[in-house]
Amino acid sequence: MARKTWRNRVKTLLLVSMAVMALSLTACGKKGAPHAPGPAQDITYPGTYPPE
Repeated sequence: MARKTWRNRVKTLLLVSMAVMALSLTACGKKGAPHAPGPAQDITYPGTYPPE
């Protein structure tokens, strides 16, 4: 009886940890291409470096 309880706890812990990892990975995704914040006319980068 004790062995089944231990196995059930391990299975539950494994399933919960896998669900947490899956949700954390899906939360990192963003939609669309990256873009600089603010209006386009205020963006000064990428800029050119002065010659040395």
